[in-house]
Formats: sequence, structure tokens, C-alpha cells
Amino acid sequence: MTTTSTPTASAGGAAPARPRGGSRMPVPAARGPLSRALLGLLLDGAGPEPLRAALDEVVAAADGSWFEHDDVQVTLTCLYELHYRGLEGVDDAWEWDPDLVALRTALERLVEAELRARVTVPPVEDRSRAAIGALLLRTAAEDDGPSVSRWVARHAQERHVRELLVHRSVYQLKEADPHTWGIPRIGGAAKAALVEIQADEYGGGDPGRVHAELFARAMTGVGLDATYGRYVDQVPALTLAHPNLMSMLGLNRRLRGALVGHLAAFEATSSVPNRLYGNGLRRLGHDEATTWYFDEHVEADAVHEQIAARDLAGGLVEQEPELAEDVLLGARACLLLEGLLGAHVLACWEAGTSSLREPLP
Repeated sequence: MTTTSTPTASAGGAAPARPRGGSRMPVPAARGPLSRALLGLLLDGAGPEPLRAALDEVVAAADGSWFEHDDVQVTLTCLYELHYRGLEGVDDAWEWDPDLVALRTALERLVEAELRARVTVPPVEDRSRAAIGALLLRTAAEDDGPSVSRWVARHAQERHVRELLVHRSVYQLKEADPHTWGIPRIGGAAKAALVEIQADEYGGGDPGRVHAELFARAMTGVGLDATYGRYVDQVPALTLAHPNLMSMLGLNRRLRGALVGHLAAFEATSSVPNRLYGNGLRRLGHDEATTWYFDEHVEADAVHEQIAARDLAGGLVEQEPELAEDVLLGARACLLLEGLLGAHVLACWEAGTSSLREPLP
């Protein structure tokens, strides 16, 4: 790991988070006909016919972005979770059920079509390792999306940081898992680079330093429940959309280039925001145990961004030059989804309202 100190909770501070490694996600509530039909199948043994009818209904009534479609995004969340820790009360045998795979594939086609329509990817002329690395770092540096981290550092009150951690918990409590799907899909120097990054994400062999566990400590420190999947029902579709995008890229081998590009952009836009988040928490009086997650990423991701851009993404394109445009697609997709959610969160906060579906107690 990049950092060496191990913060502990101060007297009266947050206690260490209780391990949740084996916990399943609570089954999310339905948000429309499609998720209702899916839960009917998974929990009540209803046949697959309602799924097909509900999908037709959702597609026929399509209006607006799939990234903001509550029913589609919560359905994808349930389907993808079958490939992670599973859903409470749902048999693991559903993971590769043909009807569910067909549904997931149909929804992924809708999401991918919108993504490709919204993200411009120019032809990549120079496909050398150095050029790809520089292109990705430049793409991240030129992103002009809204800065939630700067707002948190300067203006956030306690309710804002609690909402921030709720939004981020959907992914952060299984941090790194979607990108790990890429390890068996690539080889050579690119594989070695991805393993190096992921080993840090998983604590370098120390379960107490796993980044998902550090995030759980941060949640506990601000008085939130750090149970895996606890707040899925409270976040809007846009919050679910980004982890769902990561899962789509990770579970489809043909999108391995986009998965790698996504990780490169994710790492390249992490270090400075995490420093600002940590500063915001310290301004509100939170201790080292609560800010540890963010402080860890200031140093770790400054290193990871170089490895991800040059050794991982550049190395992959060096091996498979035809993946260059997909690598850039993944990077720009990451910036798009982060920007959409950031705009939603800041618009709500600046209007004095909650960015969640329901305010926290």
C-alpha cells in the first residue's frame, strides 16, 4: 500500500466498522413494472412471461435517459448483484438463468446505445503506450464537470457529507470488484498493471486496509449504517447508473477496452477530490478514523493514475490496437456519469433540498 500509518478511533470517536464481507444486499424495492416482475420471479416463483411483457411496456413508454430511469436501473442493480454477493433470500442458482441473462442483455443494449450516442470518441491516431497514457490523462484533466468535492470542502454541512457517503456507498462498499472482472480478460503487462492496482484496492493482503472496509469506517464515523447495500432504496437512478455501467463493462468481454479506460479515468480523477472530501470532513470536526479512506486515496490514486493510464490502458492498446477507441469510450463514459450525478447533487444542495429520494433521518 502507498500509505503506512493506521488510524484508530479516538476516545469518543467512531468504532471500527464491523466486517461485512459475507453479507448479501437487501432486496431493493420495485420502482416500476419491470423490477416488480423481476422480484416476482426471484422471490415468489412467478414465471418469466411477466418479465417479457414488462420489458415491452418499459421500452414502449421510453421517455428520457435510461441512466435516469428508476425502473431500469434498479432492475439492472438486482441482476448484476447476482454476480457479486447476491440478494437476500434469492437462490444463487438464478445467476445464469437464461431468462435473466436475456433480460440483462436487452437492457444493456439500451444503455450502451445511449452511451455511444452521448459520448463522442474521435479516431485515435497514435496508439503507442505513451500516447494512450497521455491521451487519457489529458482527457481527465480537461473534464469540466461540476465539482462536488470542492463544494464539500468549502460549504458542506453534516447532512451533506452523510448524503455524499450514501450516494457513494452503492459502489464503494464493493470498491474495485467490477474492474476485477478485467483481470482474466487481458494478459501480459496490462494484466500485471491491473493486478497491481487491484491488490492495493484490496488492502495488499491486510483485510483491515481493504478500501471498501475503510469506506465503511467513514460511514460509521458520520453515523450511517455501513451494511452492504443498505441505502440502495434511497438513492436515485443516476446513483445506480454508474456502478451498473461498471458491471456492464466488466461482465462483457467485448467491452474490456472500455473497462480499462473507465478505470484509468476513475483513478485520474480521484486523488484531488478525495483530498477535498477529507478536508471537508476535517472542517466539520471528524477524526482521522473517519477521514482515513479519503486520505488513503490521495496518495494511492496519484500513483494508480499513472499505472492505469500508461501501463494498463497503454499496455492493452499496445497488445490490441483495435481497442483504442473503446478505451477512450470507457474513460469518457466515466466522466459523463460522474458529471450527471454531480450536477444532480449540487443542484439539490444549492436549492436547499435533499439529493436522495428521501431525506435521511
